[in-house]
Amino acid sequence: NILVNCICPGVVRTGMLVDTPENIRKCTEAHPLGIGDPKDVAAAALYLASDDARWVTGTALVVDGGKSVRP
Repeated sequence: NILVNCICPGVVRTGMLVDTPENIRKCTEAHPLGIGDPKDVAAAALYLASDDARWVTGTALVVDGGKSVRP
């Protein structure tokens, strides 16, 4: 009973994000819902670790603020 899933995050506001006005503008434009918060990715991880996801396996959970569906 081993479940294997992954989380595919978009740009998240962490120490790795170079916080310049130009970089923030580019990242915000690329993500329809804006730059993510670490809590957004944490919520996905908590879901996958919970009993609610007991029948979820072999999936990639995209948490990217809509970037992957943007043309």
